[in-house]
Formats: sequence, structure tokens, C-alpha cells
Amino acid sequence: MARLDETFDRLLPVVDADLQTALTPADNPPPQYYHMMHYHMGWVNPKGELDPQNTGKRLRPLICLLCAEGVSGAYKAARPAAAAVELIHNFSLIHDDVQDKSPTRRGRPTVWNVWGEEQAINAGDAMFAMAQLAIFRVQSVEDWALAARQLFILNETCVSLTTGQHLDMLFEAQDLVTPEAYLDMIRGKTAALLSAACYMGALAARAAEETANNYRLFGEHLGMAFQVIDDVLDIWGSPEQTGKRAAHDIHQRKKSLPVVYGLTHSLEMRELYAQQGELDEATAGHIVSLLDDLGARDYAEQMADDYSQKTLDYLQRTEARPETYEILSNLVDYLLKRQF
Repeated sequence: MARLDETFDRLLPVVDADLQTALTPADNPPPQYYHMMHYHMGWVNPKGELDPQNTGKRLRPLICLLCAEGVSGAYKAARPAAAAVELIHNFSLIHDDVQDKSPTRRGRPTVWNVWGEEQAINAGDAMFAMAQLAIFRVQSVEDWALAARQLFILNETCVSLTTGQHLDMLFEAQDLVTPEAYLDMIRGKTAALLSAACYMGALAARAAEETANNYRLFGEHLGMAFQVIDDVLDIWGSPEQTGKRAAHDIHQRKKSLPVVYGLTHSLEMRELYAQQGELDEATAGHIVSLLDDLGARDYAEQMADDYSQKTLDYLQRTEARPETYEILSNLVDYLLKRQF
């Protein structure tokens, strides 16, 4: 794991510098316009004063750069793609917070909670546009055909991401969602952007199409495994390690993979989930017991294991350079065996 820490220490400053370049104010805009975006990124307070806070994992840009290194041994060509992918991720978070009415993110009030929903939507829209511009602003474009392809992949991914978000919101109003439908949803909402990060990184390093496609599938299966593990931890993880109260999503009646499995196998579960409002401790606890009895945890953990194995299979098929292969393997191990 020390090798992984060294990699983070080496690449995170590069990622952060490129993100700041991509979000550099131009043409004297109203100060608050950029403050909202910089605040969300964890750089400033609501007044626009420097106040570094939790910036998130930066997983997607890191893995984008590592995939480029896996192909050519150098990450430089993938820097614009890495910044673009992270800005797409963050624009979606700003909008998600509005849609979910989430009051906090990363331990601070959300953008909409500080400036209002209308301004937050506008800030998210701006960040979406700046993600496109990052392909051109982070460093000079040497290959316009590659830049055009990166933009195509980025926008195609946004369609998948927003389709997944559409399904997620749609599922909230449905009494019954099948596991298959749920997996299709997270393939768009969670896995698509990780897949794009890996694909764009490999293409930037001039990978052959078959190799780049293996990186793409590596990212997709990693994203699927990551989300399914997250679903398991939300219900059965330790609150001390996850930072959330036990069965947080069940209290909110959210439909994770173990829950949709339970809904398809238990009338009692469907009746409990049909209640209005947040579920109390006793009801949430009873639902967890029902899920245990139904084998929902075993089902989800087996699904996570299957996706994890496919992740490693596709990583092997990339034939990444040995040093980077080891780092990517360690990163997969860190993400998929986590308890947080």
C-alpha cells in the first residue's frame, strides 16, 4: 500500500493543478460565478477566500493518468482527459445534490444550500461546459483528431450518466425494481465515467484499439464492483468506518442492489418500503433482518466478487507495463476490499 500512497502523492498535485487551470476565471466574470465552482471543488470558502477542504478522492483522474502510464510509461498526454473527467463527475454531483436535496457534501453545506437551487444548477452547467474546454485548456492540443474523439467519448458518457440518474430517480417512485434493471442503472450512473476515464487515458497514450477497449472494460467492471460493494457497506458496514449511520439508505427507502433483491423476493419487504417518509430505527432494523434471511447480502457479495474478478481479468488483458500493472492492481485491491 506504500506504493499506492507514493502514487497518490506524485499524481494528485498534477491533477489539482490541471483542475485549477481548467477552472481559471476568464474575461472578468462576476466573482461569485467561479466562487461556487471553486467552493464545490474544496478550494475556497463561500466568500471565495482560500480555505482548502476535503476535495474528494480524485479517483477518476488518477486512474485516467495511470492507464496512460500503463500504455506508454508517461501520463502527460492524458492530463486534459483526466481534468475533463473529474469536472464531469463534479458537475453531476452539484446537480445530484439539488435533485436529492442533500444539505451537505464532504462535511460542508452543498452549493445549492449556500447559494440556492437556481445558482447551483447554473454552476453545474458551467462546470459541464468547462469539462469540455479542459480538453483544450489544460495543455496545447497536438492531435485535433484525438481531441475530437475525447470530446465524443466525454459527451457519450454524459448521456449514459444522466440516463442512469434518470433511472435512479424513476426507481424511487416504483414499488418493484428488478436487480437487472438496477445493474443497468449503475452501469450508467457509476460505471460509465470510470470506464471513460480508463478509455480516454489509454487512447491519449496511443493505445491500440483492442488494448484501449480492454482498459475501458476494466474501468466499467471496476465501477460496477465499486458500487455493489458500496451498497453492501451501506447496510452492513460499520458506521465508525463508513461515516454514515447504519443502514442509511434503508432509512431513506433508497433502492440499492440488496434492497431490490429483497423487494423481488418478499411481499413484506415491498409493504414496508411502500411506507411514506423516512423509516424509523425499528423498521430499518427489521428490513436488515429480512434481507439477511432472504440471502440478499450473499447475493450482492457474490455479484461484487464476480465483477471484481472480471475487473482483474480485463486489467490483465491490457498488458499494462509491469510497474503500472502493480499499482493498478493495488488500487483495485484498495477500492474493492475497503470497509469505508
